[in-house]
Formats: sequence, C-alpha cells, structure tokens
Amino acid sequence: MRRRRVPLRTRPGSGHPPGPKLVEGRPRVPDRQALCGILFVLHTGIQWEFLPQELGFGSGMTCWRRLAAWNEAGVWDQLHVPLLKKLRSAGKLDWSRAVIDSSHVRAARKGPKSGPSPVDRARPGSKYHVITDAQGIPLTVSLTGGNRNDVTQLPPLLDKIPAVAGAVGRPRHHPDALLADRGYDHDTYRRLLRQRGIRPVIARRGQPHGSGLGIFRYVVERTISWPHGYRRQRIRWERRDDIHEAFHGLATCLITYRHVRRLC
Repeated sequence: MRRRRVPLRTRPGSGHPPGPKLVEGRPRVPDRQALCGILFVLHTGIQWEFLPQELGFGSGMTCWRRLAAWNEAGVWDQLHVPLLKKLRSAGKLDWSRAVIDSSHVRAARKGPKSGPSPVDRARPGSKYHVITDAQGIPLTVSLTGGNRNDVTQLPPLLDKIPAVAGAVGRPRHHPDALLADRGYDHDTYRRLLRQRGIRPVIARRGQPHGSGLGIFRYVVERTISWPHGYRRQRIRWERRDDIHEAFHGLATCLITYRHVRRLC
C-alpha cells in the first residue's frame, strides 16, 4: 500500500519551501495559537489538562511541549534583547544606576531549583532574582532555590545582562552603579563590582536609621510584584525548573513590552 503524502505548511519566517509531511497524523498546531494557549495558562493559572479545547489553542500537552521547546531554544532571552534595544534607541533605558533584589515563591512540590525556604517554615520554595534599570525595567532575571543567599546570585546576574545596542557607540551591558539592600552587604562583592567598573551602593548592616536607599530601590520592589500578577507565577506548580523558568521569562518579556508601548 502506497503512503499518502500530506502537504506540510511552512513555518512563518523559516525561509524554507513547503515540503511533504513524512509522518501522517494531525496537522501541527500553529505557533500563534500555541502561544495564545500558553498565555492563557500564564494569566489564569489553569492546569494544562483543563485548557479549553473550544478556544482553538490546541491541547494542553501541545502547548506544554511548545513552551519547553521554545525555552530550550532560548526564545525568551532572544525576544527580551530587541525589546531592550527598542527602549535604548528611544533613550528610555537608564543605565545611570541599576537595582537588584529577589522575592520568594512557594513551590507546590519539590524539584530542581527549589529548597527549604527560611521565610516559610522550611517549606519548599524558589526565589526570583532580578536586576532592573533606574526606572524598574527588568534587565535580567534568574531562578534559584528558596534557601540560596541573595548575594551569591549577584555575579551570575551581572554576567547575564545582555549587550544592548540601539545607540551610538558600543552595546552597553552594565550600569554605572548598582543599588542593593543589606542582604548584599559584603566587601568581597563590593570589590567585584568595582573591578567591573560599577560603583556599589549597598546598605550596611547596623545603621540605626536605615540607608535611605528606599527612594531609589522602590522600583525593583514594584517590578518584583508584577510577575506575581500572573496567577501561574504566584505558586510554583511545575516540578521541572525549566518550565517554571520559561513562564518567568515570558512574563519578563511581557512586562518589558508594556514599557515599550508606554515609553516608545
């Protein structure tokens, strides 16, 4: 019996001519529809298996596989860079100072990059770490276990800041100064910042009236609260860390895109 050749539609922007589909079965769900399904799960917090089929997004497992594949390909990091470039080309990215901080999220089950949280009775949890510019625009984010010390993530976050073009001169990838709270009070990391040409402005422990950095650091507290506005980000339901990181990367791109629409 001769196999029937089913035409395969070309992916948008792939540049490859259409060819035959070698394996028979259901047609591939378009990327746009799968992305809409992922966004629906991110906003509502619904479980993958309960994704309504009548919305036309495909099955929950299809959207889950597409999210995992895109995250493995680094799609969210590649999408975040042009958004930052758009902001810098419009003169809306403030590199005069950056702010670093972290927030805790409870994990429904144990998994990679989760650990006993010191702020939640040693229940499993994770931490979101973020560096923003002076206005609160996220420059880079990361995920660790809930028991990781904040200051240990300072060098990895600095290394993760992308080189942002969009203005005359070389692409920029580090701020002039970095503001942080007492959790980052350590002279070793102050020396590390100075070696990179970044002026450390870190609150010291034991000051009776506080550091006075709150009038500048509030932007990172506001940015940290925005991912928790997506219901899927309020509790870590995923056992796999890459899926939760994919959701967090997508949320970061959405937050940055809001700044692009507002400022550009």
